[in-house]
Amino acid sequence: MIFELTFLGTNSALPAHGRYPSAQVLNIQDQLFLIDCGEGTQSRMVEYEIRQSKISQIFISHLHGDHVFGLIGLLTSLSLIGRKQKIDLFGPAGIKEIIEVQLRYSQTKLAYPLEFHITNTETFQLIFENNTVEVYSIPLIHRIPTNGFLFKEKERPLKIISEKIEEYGLSIPQIKAAKKGQDVLLDDDRLLPNHLLTKASYTPRSYAYCSDTLYTETIIPYIQHVDLLYHESTFLKENQQRAIETMHSTAADAAKIALKGEVGMLLLGHYSSRHRDVNVFEKEAQTLFANSVAGREGMRVQVPYLEEMAKPQVVQ
Repeated sequence: MIFELTFLGTNSALPAHGRYPSAQVLNIQDQLFLIDCGEGTQSRMVEYEIRQSKISQIFISHLHGDHVFGLIGLLTSLSLIGRKQKIDLFGPAGIKEIIEVQLRYSQTKLAYPLEFHITNTETFQLIFENNTVEVYSIPLIHRIPTNGFLFKEKERPLKIISEKIEEYGLSIPQIKAAKKGQDVLLDDDRLLPNHLLTKASYTPRSYAYCSDTLYTETIIPYIQHVDLLYHESTFLKENQQRAIETMHSTAADAAKIALKGEVGMLLLGHYSSRHRDVNVFEKEAQTLFANSVAGREGMRVQVPYLEEMAKPQVVQ
């Protein structure tokens, strides 16, 4: 029951210091979701042994090149290797035109269906769900329309306490009813409250991705108590004015959001190329929010599968 985030690119604007533009892969129960697709994304996926064929949903936060210039290459490569399964592509207005123009003028026909889903960058709303996960858009404040994304595992059926089956002689229908959250009527007419028979199978895990954005506390209700929060940290607080001018955030800004949102772990990224060492971002954030980690190329962060609340951990 894996819940793991892999950083493919952590730099802003352009490749520098061994860092690539923004891209991440989120693995939820062996389903892979690609989040942003900057230049070099497919090369990094090969390097980090991520199976491109397992990606069926792609989420693009906004249309600045460092978040989207790797997309057409990935889409055409998937076609060249014979993909037949549909891909759902989520992004703001303009994403469909960008891709279709490139396909048309390169005379490329994809071998699989590509379905576009245009996101509303001004509203928090459900944009995708399946049996495992729900994905919501988060409105951000940037120079062009921009979304963040919230990924939430769905709750699973309650788990029956095995000792209670024998203790009360529960039948199959009674067990099924208990797993659905119902109280159970025994043969002797006793009504057993559900909480005496069951426990949560696991605590659903969550991840919020907040890409390019001016510092804004309007997002706090949407990211409250998530296990993992990625919040861009293009600048340090010594460049606060530059952050405001370009509608970006500092590492300290990101830490303030994490603190107010009471998140499990803060992950930083989208670093300015003026800084070779990303430790400076981590140190600045940790002065306000102790569990802050600077994202690095190839880093993997997991939220373990446990019946109790699990603490996120860097595994690579």
